[in-house]
Amino acid sequence: MKPKRRLLAGVLPVRKDRILSETIAGLTLAAVAIPEVMGYTKIAGTPVITGLYTMLLPMALFALFGSSRHLVVGADSATAAILATSLAGLAAAGSANYVALAGLIALLVGLLLVVASVARLGFMADFLSRTVLVGFLSGVGIQVAMNSLPGMLGIKIAQASGLAKLSLLLPLLPSVSLPAAAISLSALLLILGFRGLSRSFPGAIVALGLITLVSWIFDFKSAIDVVGSVPGGLPQLALPNVDWSFALIWQLGPVALAMLVVILAQSAATARAYATKYNETLNDGMDLRALGFANLGAGLTGTFVVNGSPTKSRIVESAGGRTQLSMLISVGIVILVLLFFTHILAYLPEAALSALVFLIGIDLIDLKGLQEIHRTRRAEFWVSAVTILVVVVAGVGPGILLAIVLSLIVHTRHGYHPVNVLLTPETAETWQVQPLKTRVMAAPGLMVYRFTHAMYYANAGLMAAEIKDLVTPAAEGLRYFCIDFSCVDDIDFTALKTLKKIQAELAGDGIELLFAHTLDDPAARSRLQLVKTFGESIVFSTVGEVLSHIRTRKPPPLATSAS
Repeated sequence: MKPKRRLLAGVLPVRKDRILSETIAGLTLAAVAIPEVMGYTKIAGTPVITGLYTMLLPMALFALFGSSRHLVVGADSATAAILATSLAGLAAAGSANYVALAGLIALLVGLLLVVASVARLGFMADFLSRTVLVGFLSGVGIQVAMNSLPGMLGIKIAQASGLAKLSLLLPLLPSVSLPAAAISLSALLLILGFRGLSRSFPGAIVALGLITLVSWIFDFKSAIDVVGSVPGGLPQLALPNVDWSFALIWQLGPVALAMLVVILAQSAATARAYATKYNETLNDGMDLRALGFANLGAGLTGTFVVNGSPTKSRIVESAGGRTQLSMLISVGIVILVLLFFTHILAYLPEAALSALVFLIGIDLIDLKGLQEIHRTRRAEFWVSAVTILVVVVAGVGPGILLAIVLSLIVHTRHGYHPVNVLLTPETAETWQVQPLKTRVMAAPGLMVYRFTHAMYYANAGLMAAEIKDLVTPAAEGLRYFCIDFSCVDDIDFTALKTLKKIQAELAGDGIELLFAHTLDDPAARSRLQLVKTFGESIVFSTVGEVLSHIRTRKPPPLATSAS
C-alpha cells in the first residue's frame, strides 16, 4: 500500500522522544557534510560556496516532498565528476558562465526527474546493475583521487582529468610546493586519525578547522593558495544567466540524461535499502518528483546537481536519525553558517581541501565489492573492470554510457539464453524437471518442454533450435509436443511468429503443438496472446489438462520420418 501523497511524508509523525536523537543526527550530518560538500566543489569545478548551497534549498525540498524517511540528498562525487568532464570545453572552471551552465544542467535534470515520476519510470533504476555500478563508482573514485593530486602538491596545471592530468603532472613534480604538500599530509593524517578513533566523529571538519585556524594565525595565504573570500548570505532565486537556446539545451541534454541514470540508480537503491531495513512503505514516484524539485531548487540557487547519498544517509542513521527532520535541522545549521561564518572559510588552504577530496575519491573505490564480485561471478567482475578502465582512461562521460550499455547487455544475457527443461510426471499432480539432453517423454507420444523466460526476439531462435533438436531424434514416436508457459509472462511479435512457424513444421511431421500451464490469471498477457494467435482449443491451463485432452481424442497421424 502506497503512502498518502502529502507534504512532509518523510518527517511526520514527529515523536517527542525522537526529537533529541533527530537533532543530534542533524548536527552530525552538518559537521560531516559541510567540509565534504566543499570538497565536491573541487570535483565539480565550482566555487566553494556552491557546496553549501547544495545543503540548503535542495535538501529542504526533498525533506518536504519525499516519501523516504532516510535518504539524504545533496552534492555527490559521481554527478560532480560528470559535470566537470562535460563542461571542461565550454567554460573556465569556477567562472560565472561555468556556474550558470552547471545550474542549467541541474534544471534539466530536475525536469527529467519530474517527467520520470509522472511517467512512472522509477523501474529504470533496476537497469544499472550493481556489478556495473560498483565498477563505475570505483572508476570515478580513481579519477577524483588523481585529479586532486595537483592541488595537494600546490601545482597548477591545465584543465584535464584522470590520466591526462597525471601526464601533465609528472613533468612538474620538481616544482612541488613543500608547504602545500606538508599541509596536505597534515590534513590526511588528521582526518584518518580522527576516523580511526570513531567513524561517527566529525574528523573532517575538526581537521580542516584546525588547519584553517593555523593558516589564519600564521598567515598562510602569503605562501600558498587559500580558498579566499567566500560570499555570505543566502542565495537568490534566479534562472541561470546563460544564452538560452535550443542548441545549448540539446548540447547539454546527454549530460543531463547520464546524470539522470546515476541518480535513479543510486537514490532508488539507497532509499529501498533503508525502507526494507525499517519495514517502511516507499513511493518511488514521490521520491523521483522530490529529487526533481531538489534539482530545480539547485538550478535556481546557483549550485549544481544533487543526488541521493548512501554515505550521508548512513551517517544520519548511525547518529540516530530516523526521519527527514534530521535533514531539516542540518538545513538550519547551514543557514547559520551562510549568514555568520563564511568569512572563516577564507583562510582554508586549497591543499587541505584537495586532501579531503583525495580521501573522498579513495572511499569510492569499492575493493570489497570488487573482491566479492570476483569471488561470486568472475564474468561480471570483468564487466566491472572494463567499466573502471574506461572511466579512468576515457573519462566519466564515456564511462557512464558504457555502464548503461553493459548493464543492458548483462540484463539481456540472462534472458537471451535461459536454461529450459523437459517435464515428467512425479505424482498425479506434481511434475519433475529433466535436462533437455534426456529427450524424455511425459507420456507415450507426449513431450512437455518448459520455457523459463519471457519470449522475445533475442531468445526465440534458441527456442526454435531446441525444439528442432528435441523433435528430430524422437519424431517416430512423438505425436504431441506441449510447450509449458508457467514461467512466461509475455511473448513479443517475433516470438509469436516463431511459434507459428514451429507449429507448421511440427504439423508437417504429424505432430500437434499444444500450450499448457499458462499463468493462473485468465487475463494474463501471455495467455491472451496465445489464444488470440492459436485459438482456445490448444491452450490449456495445466499439463494435466493436456494429458486428459490427448487421451480422449484421436491423435494426429504418426510421423513417418524425421524432419
